[in-house]
Amino acid sequence: MLQQTLQKVFGYDDFRPGQRPVIEAIMAGRSSAAIFPTGSGKSLCYQLPALHLPHLTLVISPLLALMQDQLAFLDRHGIPAASLDSGQSREEAAAVMDGVKRGETRILMVSVERLKNERFRAFISRIPISLMVVDEAHCISEWGHNFRPDYLKLPDYRRDFAIPQVLLLTATATPQVIDDMRTRFDIAPGDVTGTGFYRANLDLQVTPVPAAERPRRLVEWLRPRFEQGPPEPTIVYVTLQQTAERLAAYLAKAGLPATAYHAGLDGERRDAIQRDFMVGHTPCIVATIAFGMGIDKADIRNVVHFDLPKSIENYSQEIGRAGRDGLPSRCLMLAGRDHMEVLENFVYGDTPEHHGIRRVIDDLRGAGRQWELMLNTLSRYSNIRPLPLKTLLVQLELRRLIAPRYSYFADYRFRLEEDAETLVARFQGERRAFVQAILDASSRARTWYSLDFAALEALGAERGLDTRRGRVITALDYFVEKGWLVLESKQMTEVYEVLSAEIAPEMLADDLFAYFRDKERAEIERLHAMLALFESDRCLSRRLAEWFGDTRAPEHCGHCSACRGQVARLPAAEPDPPLSSWDVGDLCSDFTVRLAKDGEGHPPTPDLLTRFLCGISTPLFTPMKARKLAAFASLEGYPYAEVRRRVAEHLAR
Repeated sequence: MLQQTLQKVFGYDDFRPGQRPVIEAIMAGRSSAAIFPTGSGKSLCYQLPALHLPHLTLVISPLLALMQDQLAFLDRHGIPAASLDSGQSREEAAAVMDGVKRGETRILMVSVERLKNERFRAFISRIPISLMVVDEAHCISEWGHNFRPDYLKLPDYRRDFAIPQVLLLTATATPQVIDDMRTRFDIAPGDVTGTGFYRANLDLQVTPVPAAERPRRLVEWLRPRFEQGPPEPTIVYVTLQQTAERLAAYLAKAGLPATAYHAGLDGERRDAIQRDFMVGHTPCIVATIAFGMGIDKADIRNVVHFDLPKSIENYSQEIGRAGRDGLPSRCLMLAGRDHMEVLENFVYGDTPEHHGIRRVIDDLRGAGRQWELMLNTLSRYSNIRPLPLKTLLVQLELRRLIAPRYSYFADYRFRLEEDAETLVARFQGERRAFVQAILDASSRARTWYSLDFAALEALGAERGLDTRRGRVITALDYFVEKGWLVLESKQMTEVYEVLSAEIAPEMLADDLFAYFRDKERAEIERLHAMLALFESDRCLSRRLAEWFGDTRAPEHCGHCSACRGQVARLPAAEPDPPLSSWDVGDLCSDFTVRLAKDGEGHPPTPDLLTRFLCGISTPLFTPMKARKLAAFASLEGYPYAEVRRRVAEHLAR
């Protein structure tokens, strides 16, 4: 049966390594995990079973690009699949949900954030689901390189929706991350399948080049690959958006057609660049890590790291996009240590300050039995970036201080497509009274009604009606489906139950601050472990495989710079004037004046001042317009830890 579907629907004669045991586990009713390198066919492990399972396959994916690429593949093979995403119109989303309800759609793809949407949760809870697929499943682990706090809630969602099986997919998971993933989803060790990380067709070359010489050396390396025959499809990875723009222009001026790609471009432009690259109209993309996820192009011949990657896992993912057709491909690293400060600053910028953590705890303590928050508002109030703030909330959950209950849009408004009397007259008895109560509890401004849930709850109690929020949302969505009204919602609010009022705020803040400092230290150590790998005199292919717990790679691959005797020593950055030549008090003076005036009560701590000097944005800096001050980022070329030490000494005087 499986072999027949593989050939008839997908056009493949046989399974790739690892696919069969994963698919057979799913078909036997067990949960499973597939740890395959990039481009090794992980997606087939759910696509094929989805055609045989009785109900919907729900795929959780972290990026829209991943969904679109897989949907295009499924469409080409005649497999009914769809996605829900924020870019769709209301009519498009309604059509997708209608297909799911009728059972015509076999695979539905959503982002993990979609599962927090109460309207989607109300919808999906009524749909029978056979399998939940978690793409990029390493995101669930705090020990991974791309931890996403929302992923930690997936085991709870699985229970909420009574989903019998789970399939975890990832290309980059260390042994510790695999254990974490497996434990959270109760997957037996025997149902974890890994195919190894060694790629015999990838030539790994580390060629350290000082920053000033790097653009010229890149041109010299690329020219024969662009001029001796058709230009070879190439991705050049950089860290910063402005580097992507400058380097693409430099290559184009040298006669090597290249296009910049980064998150600062609008979605339409990014889509056009990606399409041109996929069909061969653009041979070279100079990109930040925004490019590559979901790129299913088999003939990428060259992947170049102009700057250091963010981690060993990122490096593995990015070089994994080369040579998916099995033909020889080259992976070149030109980087030096000059970019280490930038990478370290990404880490330091995500560490909450003690003061900010205490603000969150005090907000929780004042909440009573139920804590309602809007993430962006709390982020600004605490001056903690949204992602680490989500991590902080997860830590409070793990300490059994709070428990997530639901998320809702604070504001709902609707516009009737017919008069109110006609809408009410469509129903009889209790339902008619229920619809009338919704209208009575909504204030009207010209054509739009704003729904007041508190007023509706009071009205329901007064009239003896069931006006629970879930029922109201379901009714409004039904009215939308029928074309009776247009519904809009905004201001996502997270609701937590406060499980314990016995909180020692200072001790808790100390504990959480220590947790984030440990995480910061571990991330910095990971960066230095990456440098050690690139400077190793041992086989790079072997070292890379070992990082992921794979001991099957050869001791000497023969196709890496270390095996060729070219041991790398990454050059340091050009020396800046000594840090002691700067007066940090002088540099911070305008900022501290503005902080006192517009800083919403935040004190001038060593970390806050250091982030200003090193050019690390925080939620507070936007309303303060801190980036417009002359000294912003004035010390961005210096190590954060050294700048912080100087600032702390200045404040102690």
